[in-house]
Amino acid sequence: MPVSWFLLSLALGRSPVVVSLERLLETQDTARCSLGLSCHLWDGDVLCLPGSIESAPGPVLVPTHLQTELVLRCPQETDCALCVRVVVHLAVHGHWEEPEEAVKSDSEPQEPRNGSLQAQVVLSFQAYPTARCALLEVQVPAVLVQPGQSVGSAVFDCFEAALGAEVQIWSYTQPRYQKELNLTQQLPALPWLNVSTDGDNVLVLDVSEDQDFGFLLYWDRVQGPLKSLWYKNLTGPQTITLNHTDLVPCLCVQVWRLEPDSVRTSFCPFEKDPRAHRNLWHIAKLQLLSPGIWQLTAPCSLLAKVVLCWQAPDQGPCQPLVPPMLPGNVTVNKSQEFPLVRHHPNLCVQVRGWEKVQLQECLWADSLGPFRDDVLLVEMKTGLNNTSVCALEPSGCTPLPSIASTRAARLGEQLLQDFRSQQCMQLWSDDNLGALWACPMDKYTHKRWVLVWLTCLLLAAALFFFFLLKKDRTKAAPRARTALLLHSADGAGYERLVGALASALSQMPLRVVVDLWSRRELSAHGALAWFHGQRRRTLQEDGVVILLFSPAAVAQCQLWLQHQTVEAGPHDALSAWLSCVLPDFLQGRAAGRYLGVYFDGLLHPDTVPAPFRAAPLFSLPSQLPGFLDALQRGCSPCPGRPGDGAERVAQALRAAVDCWTSLSGAPGRGEERDPGPCPALE
Repeated sequence: MPVSWFLLSLALGRSPVVVSLERLLETQDTARCSLGLSCHLWDGDVLCLPGSIESAPGPVLVPTHLQTELVLRCPQETDCALCVRVVVHLAVHGHWEEPEEAVKSDSEPQEPRNGSLQAQVVLSFQAYPTARCALLEVQVPAVLVQPGQSVGSAVFDCFEAALGAEVQIWSYTQPRYQKELNLTQQLPALPWLNVSTDGDNVLVLDVSEDQDFGFLLYWDRVQGPLKSLWYKNLTGPQTITLNHTDLVPCLCVQVWRLEPDSVRTSFCPFEKDPRAHRNLWHIAKLQLLSPGIWQLTAPCSLLAKVVLCWQAPDQGPCQPLVPPMLPGNVTVNKSQEFPLVRHHPNLCVQVRGWEKVQLQECLWADSLGPFRDDVLLVEMKTGLNNTSVCALEPSGCTPLPSIASTRAARLGEQLLQDFRSQQCMQLWSDDNLGALWACPMDKYTHKRWVLVWLTCLLLAAALFFFFLLKKDRTKAAPRARTALLLHSADGAGYERLVGALASALSQMPLRVVVDLWSRRELSAHGALAWFHGQRRRTLQEDGVVILLFSPAAVAQCQLWLQHQTVEAGPHDALSAWLSCVLPDFLQGRAAGRYLGVYFDGLLHPDTVPAPFRAAPLFSLPSQLPGFLDALQRGCSPCPGRPGDGAERVAQALRAAVDCWTSLSGAPGRGEERDPGPCPALE
């Protein structure tokens, strides 16, 4: 379809008035050859009926190279059409046959050596929904006929095509002595459309003014059909805001003019965007549909592997079990079956991508409870009737018996005795490979510490009689509620302020957990495993997770939510606990489980990122009574109420805040100084 010169210039050149394409004034197709060759173009279109490949009795012309060039056919100054010029390079195949003198006959004249070589060059052009063929007759003088040598080229002007179309071109000579050459080319995009991204969640459609067009937003899935997200007829130009969770690599846009037989143009602007890939992992879900059935749900395909693993109760890395399940590629949105294994709470599914663990779910955690203190024994076939046994530990699989200093090695004889007497639970077996056994460790712990337990029982009995003698105590206090305090590492002064808050809460009927008091355990297990375990344990015990926001923590949370890298210090585990708690806020599970806290004068509540404001937010110490009341809520029965102790804790916190702000300066101005001695919390 001819289009205006102005639109073509927009599509093919940076400036509307500067166009580098050659302009053809002829309205008919033409052909020409390089120097020494002669060409003739047959009039009109011809049928593309390639014959069978034949053997070459003498020298023949064959196409060796095919190239194209975009030109403009302009019958009028402002009415041009995009055209594809085709150049076919030709060479000689074979050589002249020299007739034998014995068989020469006057009645059978031979072709003279000074004759020309002639061939028909067929060009086949396909661009949906049209297809054309052109036929050129080419003659080569005998002096240029050298076997294996190029003789020149033939040029055809030209095949018209639509902007944005994909064209396919074939070329061969007749009679055919070899397979055809082929070439596929994508022509420039439609001139009335340009798609770009502005920020993280905005698509800008640069469409001509008042141009009506159809718009389709969809997920282009490799497995299965595409999923339409949004369809509408619009008028250009348009700016479209997308949902945060929609920004994934397979998010594509399809647009077309609201005209009959218009070409649809598709774009996938986030296909190679690292932020989209990170977001894809954030919204991917590992679902356990039923015992033995799992599914990875995601809008796009994922380059990931899945493995069955064993999770020890110490919250260390989940160790892959090979056998029974070799790491395999994941097919998203399709149910998968596990190997036939027995139920055990320590068996988990692990999905790895981008060289790290992205998702992990334990198979029967909800039905069988927390992890058990069991050792996994791996039985391997070593011969026809021989087997070897090793214990799976963080350092590897320890052979039994062994002189190593590991826990399983020290109890090697007892574990082997339980294994042989079938006191361990068999989780999986294979006649050719071996089996997996889960052996309880509780009884060994009881035997080893029997004297300690007897001593503890005696002390407990003494304490029991002591409580009976006290007139003001009639029963033991119930267990205090657990409070997990999460914060960012803003320097030694701020950590002292966090420690003051933790110490203040410890004086209340609360069991406070904070990484400042568990540095050794945090270093031993890793930040991610430690925070994941503490969060899970706190919520299982009906505890509460307290998120402490500072100016630096708010800034890092914003970077995380925008999928930018968070630079972590030596003890800054913000990125670790964010990955643990953020899914609860994004999926609406924060209510009743989380509380937000910031110190008076250090932060404005509106700066806290919106997702985290789903939980109650308190400023300390000014809102301490309400904060303590929220901490106690849900604890039934609670060992006391905040009462008069709230004012004493508020005074201690106020002194700690004043000390830190006076020594460190106002937030956001200057570097933090050594906080020096501050009043200790009483």
